[in-house]
Amino acid sequence: MKEILEKYLPKASVEPASELIKVNELHLKIVNERKTRHGDYRKLPNGQHQITVNSNLNPYRFLITLIHEIAHLVAFRKYGRRIKPHGKEWKHTFQFLMLPFLRPEVFPKQLLPLLAMHFKNPKASSDTDSKLSLALKQFDPPNDKNYIFELPYGSTFRLYNGKVFKRGEKRVKRYECLELSTGRIYLFNPNAEVEFLK
Repeated sequence: MKEILEKYLPKASVEPASELIKVNELHLKIVNERKTRHGDYRKLPNGQHQITVNSNLNPYRFLITLIHEIAHLVAFRKYGRRIKPHGKEWKHTFQFLMLPFLRPEVFPKQLLPLLAMHFKNPKASSDTDSKLSLALKQFDPPNDKNYIFELPYGSTFRLYNGKVFKRGEKRVKRYECLELSTGRIYLFNPNAEVEFLK
């Protein structure tokens, strides 16, 4: 397990992450990129617990995602299966499991204050924390995508699924965007990555 994790995680996190996987009797599956999620946890019909994590994540996002998914299993075991997937029990468990990793040996110093803020009240996805998401992106391989907030008002962009939208006004936190083929309005997080058209 450690040899595999060394390819995906920050070096100082391999040993404790491997131990968490072992102690919780998890089957870790590293999969091709899924556009809608970084990872997931499920209990398989045979009773085995499986976590999947996208193979294309940078080491810091991979670690956050892995611990996020382990927290689901640990929270369900501790509090029962009726809890909300990202409710207070999961948040508390995620904070507890993540704490040993929040140190300069694991994460770059510039990420630590943002991670400390994020873990005061962790969200269902680190992507919804725009400051943290932007900071993590600098460790990704370069790509040709733009964030919604970077696009000029009225410009058009394409999603990974081929749908084309026109960027509108910012509501409180998200951007109102018009899907051109249907005329329907959708709300986008500022840090959603899209292909800028014009």
